[in-house]
Parts: sequence; structure tokens; C-alpha cells
Amino acid sequence: MKLAAVILTMGNRPAELADLIRTVGKQQGDPIDIVVVGNGVKASELPDLGEVRTVDLPENLGIPAGRNEGYRVLLELPPEQRPEAILTLDDDGSLDGDQVAEKVRAAFAAEPRLGIISFRITDPETGTVQRRHVPRVRVGDPNHSSQVTTFLGGANATRTAVLEQVGLLPAEFFLFHEETDLAWRALDAGWTIEYRADLTLNHPATSPTRHATYHRMVARNRVWLAKRNLPWPLVPVYLAVWFALTVARNRDLSTLRPWLAGFAEGVRSSAGPRHPMRWRTVWRMTRLGRPPII
Repeated sequence: MKLAAVILTMGNRPAELADLIRTVGKQQGDPIDIVVVGNGVKASELPDLGEVRTVDLPENLGIPAGRNEGYRVLLELPPEQRPEAILTLDDDGSLDGDQVAEKVRAAFAAEPRLGIISFRITDPETGTVQRRHVPRVRVGDPNHSSQVTTFLGGANATRTAVLEQVGLLPAEFFLFHEETDLAWRALDAGWTIEYRADLTLNHPATSPTRHATYHRMVARNRVWLAKRNLPWPLVPVYLAVWFALTVARNRDLSTLRPWLAGFAEGVRSSAGPRHPMRWRTVWRMTRLGRPPII
């Protein structure tokens, strides 16, 4: 199985990016075709990249749009060069060991309907796995693999066939929830998603609230996610559950104000094309432990 990798960077972590590329390059099996996308920077001028393809974006288009540019480079290759699966990796991570690629190939070969593999993310200093990095409602043991209903945006492998069938990431999201939008479309098309604890990306533990726009965008995109993908009867239920949970968890007005503004923005604005999932997909997600109202 021919693999490729898309790495998005803003050019502010050149040493970490070069280290990631080295860990991709040392993987066993056929060489991995690497695309580095400079989101508002000239990736072609970054140091120590080696033999990789680069895409220079004149401005920061956001995470989903930036990654989409990398996917397009690979999808537009001649058939004999086009990868069968694409690794999407954060530029400050590194693959653990030299067997990740071979394990990805084996997993896809063993299950033809496996569409997306979500990696375990481990802090290299402490060895801990953050709760938010295990895509299950009941996290349980992070070293336990299972089928899931979403995946980690910067630590995954996706079949090219999934992107060709259901489309790329929603560029208008800019940041947050774009991978869940893709996951729901993939599930509705009959693909499965697995969290694999034996595939590790080493990545420093961080908090998503480090982004200044976190509260506004996470609320807006949550609304867009529902409006784009859920049957209409579930949209108000899903949003009501998240509204209640957020208000209960956050009593700080400095947090709630931008969140409420983002929620209102999502309600008022267009979410883009609507492709509601089938009720059989709702039931399938429920059986996997995450009905799309949670």
C-alpha cells in the first residue's frame, strides 16, 4: 500500500517539523511521499525538510483548508503515483518507532471498509495521554483500541478512497470540529473508524484554549456540524445538550460570552452544504457508544 503524509505548518516550529519528517522517513516499507503545506509561510524555504513536496499558501487559511491543499496535491497525482492512504500529522509531533507505517498498511489490508485510523497521542515527557485525545465518550483505558465515531485531526491515517467519496475537510470551519464533520460523512458512507492504541504520535500535552478564538469557534462550528450533518429532529436536541453542558461547566463570564457569541453566529450563518446522515447511521453511532446528541 502506497502511503503519503500531509504536514501543515506555520513555520514557527522548524526544529520539531524537521524531526517529524525524519521519523516519517525512517518508517519501514516503501518510502512515504511527504507534502508540507506552509499556512501563510513559504514552506519551500524552511530548513532541513529534505526531499519533500511543498505548498506555499500566501495567508493562513485555517487548519482544514490548509490540509485540504496538501490532500489535493496528492489526489491530483497520476494514478500510478497516487497514495492509497494519507497520514495527517501535526508539525510538532513525531512518530514513535519505525513500524507505524507498516501497522497502518496491515490494518487497512485486513479490513477493506476501514476508512480512518486515529492514532494515540502521548506526551513524550510524561507518557500521559490526554482525555480529549481518546475519541470516545467513555475514555476508559487509552491503551485499548476500539471502533469510534470521530478521530484526531493531527494524528491519523485516512484512505484516499474516503476523501474521494465523501469530500475533504470543511474549509469554512477554520479550526475545531472539522475532523468530526468528515468522520460523520465517512460513517454515513459505510466506512469504519478505529482508534488504534498501538500507533503512537509523540506530541507535547497542550490545551485547545491556548487559541484566542477557541470559545467562539468551538461553539460556532458545533452548530455548523449539527446543521450540516444531522437529521433535522436531532439538530435542536444535539445543540441543547451541548448548550446545557457548556453553561454547567463554565461559570466564568469571560469564557461564556465568546462561546455564546459563537453559538449565535452558528445559528444565524450558513453552515454550507447540508448532507444529513441516514437514521441507520444514527443507530450505528448509538451502538458504538456515541449517539449524535452527545
